Amino acid sequence: MPGVVAGGEGGLLGLAVSPAFERDQLVYAYFSAATDNRIVRFRLGGGQPEVLVEGIPKAGIHNGGRIAFGPDGMLYAGTGDASERSRAQDPASLGGKILRLRPDGGVPADNPFPGSPVWSIGHRNVQGLAWDDAGRMFASELGQNKVDEVNRIERGANYGWPEVEGTGGGERFRDPLVTWPTSQASPSGAAIAGDTLFVAALRGERLWRVPLDGTGGTGEPAAVLAGAYGRLRHVAVAPDGALWVLTSNRDGRGDPATDDDRILRFPRA
Repeated sequence: MPGVVAGGEGGLLGLAVSPAFERDQLVYAYFSAATDNRIVRFRLGGGQPEVLVEGIPKAGIHNGGRIAFGPDGMLYAGTGDASERSRAQDPASLGGKILRLRPDGGVPADNPFPGSPVWSIGHRNVQGLAWDDAGRMFASELGQNKVDEVNRIERGANYGWPEVEGTGGGERFRDPLVTWPTSQASPSGAAIAGDTLFVAALRGERLWRVPLDGTGGTGEPAAVLAGAYGRLRHVAVAPDGALWVLTSNRDGRGDPATDDDRILRFPRA
């Protein structure tokens, strides 16, 4: 990818394939450039990437970077506060947010803040985006010292950071559905298969299975693969229904095996 300036937690951070790929051959990327994070799109086989969004705050930490197309055909992006907490509560900043864009980079008319790509606010560092069969949106998010989170994301909602970490935010903020001690999670990518939300854990070195109750709530999470493959960066549902899990042991914080990093495949019954 041209223009990527990697360093710290920045670099080529997210990829998404156009829902109309067979027709338009477009791939979308979120990456750290020299002075900011940005979202681009490009066609496979050559050509310069087209910048759709620039000016997303960049720092050595908390760059966000997950992008995904929702069931409404819009492109969503999770951003981080780029180490300045106040950005998360500032609707004018693109940091500490979930953004929602048209595939051409324009702002959808039904976004909550007129003329702005901001969809939800009050985030510290969103890492995973997923939707259930009813179109409900869920996001995994890195906390600070106490807990990591899974949130149900709704239009225009405020998820509390930095005023609150975890639950107990009162009427102003939305409480998370699930929290874990940071030692058990550092959640990264997320995916939904059937009635289960899967969340990959970095520091926790496990894959979390979170049952969904079909009404937007969750049951008791359970861990699998604990310690088996080290740090887990992402989980995705393959076209054949299997789970793909990406390790992240060569990110400077892991203990890589000789064959790291890997894409692991787990068939589902």
